[in-house]
Formats: sequence, C-alpha cells, structure tokens
Amino acid sequence: MITYSFLQHYWWFLISLLGGILAFLLFIQGGQTMLFTLSKTEDERRLLINVLGRKWEFTFTTLVTFGGAFFASFPLFYSTSFGGAYWVWMAILFCFTLQAVSYEFQSKQGNVFGQGTYRAFLFITGLLSTFLIGVAIATFFTGSDFLINKGNITNQLAPVISQWQNSWNGLEALLNLRNLSLGFAVFFLARTQALLFFINRVKNQAMEARFRKNLWINALPFVVFFLVFVIWTLLSEGFAIDSATGIVSMEKFKYFTNLIEMPVVLGLLLIGVVAVLYGIGRSFISINFKNGIWYSGIGTVLTVCCLFLLVGYNNTAFYPASPNLQSSLSIFNASSSLFTLKAMSLVSLLIPVVLVYIIIAWRSMEKKRTDINDIKNDDHAY
Repeated sequence: MITYSFLQHYWWFLISLLGGILAFLLFIQGGQTMLFTLSKTEDERRLLINVLGRKWEFTFTTLVTFGGAFFASFPLFYSTSFGGAYWVWMAILFCFTLQAVSYEFQSKQGNVFGQGTYRAFLFITGLLSTFLIGVAIATFFTGSDFLINKGNITNQLAPVISQWQNSWNGLEALLNLRNLSLGFAVFFLARTQALLFFINRVKNQAMEARFRKNLWINALPFVVFFLVFVIWTLLSEGFAIDSATGIVSMEKFKYFTNLIEMPVVLGLLLIGVVAVLYGIGRSFISINFKNGIWYSGIGTVLTVCCLFLLVGYNNTAFYPASPNLQSSLSIFNASSSLFTLKAMSLVSLLIPVVLVYIIIAWRSMEKKRTDINDIKNDDHAY
C-alpha cells in the first residue's frame, strides 16, 4: 500500500530531479554572459546567440515546471517563499522573461532599443539569474526570516499562515556569505558548462581555441566556491527534526550525518562530482574531446539532485525558519493532502514521455555542429 510518507518522499525526489535538470540547463544563461568575451566579429556573435537561442525555451519550461511542482506538492513552502522572499523570485522571473524578449527582438528590423541593448540584456539576465538561483537554493541550508502560524487560517480578517519578518523580503539572503558562495558557484558552473556546450556544438577552430582557453578561467572559481559551500555546510549545524515529536533543533554535522546515513545519496553525489570534473578536465587536456558537456551535464544533475535530497530526507527541515525553529518546513508539514499527492502521482507517470520528447526534439535540432554559414543561410536565425 502506498503511504502518505512514501508520496511525500516521492515528490521531494521529483523536485530534486527537476532542480538538477534546471542547474544543467543554466548553461544557456552562462553562455549569455560570455557573448562579448568569446566573439570577435558580428558573425561569431550571431553564431553563439543562435546556438544558445535554440535551447532557451528548455530552461524557461523547466523553471516553470519546477515552481509548479513545488506549488502542487508542497504548497506551504510555495506560499511562504514565493510570497515572502518575493524580491528574489520576482527578479529571477523577470530575468527569464527579459531573456525571452531579448532573443526574439534583438535581430528584428526597427526594434525600439537597438540590437546592442537587447544583447546587453542577455548578459545581465544571464548573470543575475544564475547567481540569484544559487543564493535562493542556499537558503535551504542556511535558513530564512519567516514565521509560520497555521492557527491564522481561522482569522477571517487576516488568514495569513506565513509572514516574512523583515522588509527586505528575501534580499537579506545576499548578506550571508555561505549563500553567496553557492551563488557564485552556480554562476561559474553555468559559464563552464556553456563553454563545454560551445565546444560540442560550434564548428569553428578559432572560436574553439577561445572556448578551451576560457574553460579553466571559469572552472577553477567554480570548484573553489563549490568546495567552500559544501565543506562549510558539512561542518556546520543542520536543522534536524525529532521523528517522534516533530520538534526542530540544531544538530552538529547534520548534513554530513545525512550523507553517512544515506549511502545511496553519498554514492550518487560522488559519481556526480567525478563526472563534472572529468568532463571539464578531459575537455581542457584533449583538443579532440568534444563531449565534455554530457559528462558534466549528467554529473550536475546528479550532484544537485543529491544536494536537494540531503536537505529534504532523513528528518531534515528543507526550509528552516531562523526566528523560530519550530516554524521550519519539512516534507511532512509543508506537503499537500494525501489525495492530492496520489492524484498528482498518476500524472507524474507521464514524465518519462516528456523526457523522451525533449531528447528527440534536442537531437533533431543538433544533427550536426553549427558553423557561421548555417546561420547566414537560415531565414529563421536570431
């Protein structure tokens, strides 16, 4: 018999997987931050924009699906975070919206702001979206400034369950150094994966040399910031939940303990990290190796998925409340009803079909590497 607890764990796994896929697809945003660095001519710039432009919908769709899955399965988190820390989430959504507009209008004849302005928007949105997503996810480990009072649901004048405790509404996360370390790690990872993607898809020897030259410049700070965040997190206190009473308390080395007590997660995390490093390292060493994006991409999905599992499983509060630990959210007290989770689980069986569609669509657009002549002869190019 499928239990309520099983469904809560099942849906947290799906959200973790979507988070991993989103982290991989952020290479599009990372590539936008290097349009001017990697290109020397207008033709080269158009080549990069079009290689990325064929994929921007994937990231946008995954972000919407990620948010939708959170809303449906853990609505209390959605209302607390998206309703309280709204400046951060609104900035992220604005970046993705402006990105879509910039791709579609930057090459249109007679556009209002000019081509250069829209390309500058691509740079800005790529930088802010990757950094802010990293900062937002880091708060799952460091805590946020909110309180929960479910008794307020009976208050007809103000039936507000969750309340943010400061006027910064999420921007205070930028004052936490551990949050910043993950923000920078995601930013440089996105740029690193973009370079691996360009190596795989762009057919231009001169540009490929620039891709490989910039690879270590971005990979090195990524590794440093990621290690800072992981080591800091594993050595810090975590937000543990007593399985009998539901009381939340601080526990030394909680996330390290979670890794030890969940060997499957530990194993997948190590495989993911090794795959990322292998994809980067071999691409840097061998000029004939062009498939680093797939090793690094799969490794990113595994690593980020395991980080989500680390903070959601094993009696851990995935969205800690700094003012009062007992307001912290877990997969048990923030989830939808048993009926809702059961109904949505039937719909989730369609996920493999969607994934197969994405793979087929991806492959149909990438039958061969792209060069400048392909863009010049394409009437639908950006």
